[in-house]
Amino acid sequence: MRETSARLLALLGLLQSRVDWSGAELAERLDVTDRTVRKDIARLRELGYPVDAVRGPGGRYRLGAGAKLPPLLLDEDEAVAVAVALRAATGMAGFEETSGRALTKLEQVLPDKLRRRLAALRQATSAGPVNTDSNVEDPAADPNLLYELAAAIRDHRSLRCDYRDQRLEIEPYHLVGWQRRWYLVGRDPATGTWAPYRVDWLRPRTGGRRFTPASFPGDLTEFVVREVARTGWAVGARIRVHASAEEVLARINPAVGTVEAISDTESVLVTGGDSFEVVAVWISMLGLDFSVTEPPELVANLRTLSRRYARAIGDADGSAAGNRK
Repeated sequence: MRETSARLLALLGLLQSRVDWSGAELAERLDVTDRTVRKDIARLRELGYPVDAVRGPGGRYRLGAGAKLPPLLLDEDEAVAVAVALRAATGMAGFEETSGRALTKLEQVLPDKLRRRLAALRQATSAGPVNTDSNVEDPAADPNLLYELAAAIRDHRSLRCDYRDQRLEIEPYHLVGWQRRWYLVGRDPATGTWAPYRVDWLRPRTGGRRFTPASFPGDLTEFVVREVARTGWAVGARIRVHASAEEVLARINPAVGTVEAISDTESVLVTGGDSFEVVAVWISMLGLDFSVTEPPELVANLRTLSRRYARAIGDADGSAAGNRK
């Protein structure tokens, strides 16, 4: 039989792991009698932990909301997983400082063995910049705005907001994090149209009205990826590709953009990015011939890249010729 203090911690861990337990289930997991479970429940209540009794066969127990936070009970794999996630979050714009503080606090409340393990992990690792494919700085995530949006979703309350150059009312449905950006999936109550809205472009105004949420028609993540590829970029372009739509689709990730068929040998790729420089680089990686006449900023970036590549080839040819002499 476990010592009382260790058994109480084990009991708390079980109560935290799911909504409710029967007395018989707890007794079996702890290898004690039903009477001991009742005594331990009473002891937890004396210590300030709100354990609620739930009616049911044999009596059921649930950990309720209260003023005291139960001890943080993590096994080694769980603790390491949390630490790795927090370490990764220190490279996310808007969460650098808070993630670092949370990681420090996590180490302080864990047993010595786990604390040493996490300290070794922390000292031996660092978070590189998340944004490695764009010359545009990642937008900082605003935790308060994310909470405000999450609360509106929870309370089924619409948002009146400014979004880029528009004033909108949105029925918020869900938040999706993708490509170092947060998107709010919402519904226009006037038209019933669903759309993903970039959170860093959204400025809430006054509180909205309560609404009855509609069911979302499809897969949320797939919807965000598809719609952002079509309309959600900071800059956009239409690229004429000298290949069939099927061949283009076989070479790109759906997140890159959408493809429109023109003929058996021609198609249009509708794409975008954080900047025209990024779009120019993406197109050069397509591996297919293409034509671009607009927008002028994209044309200028492609000219710059073509001259840079030509110089690189010229330098290489010159070096090779010099070595042959």
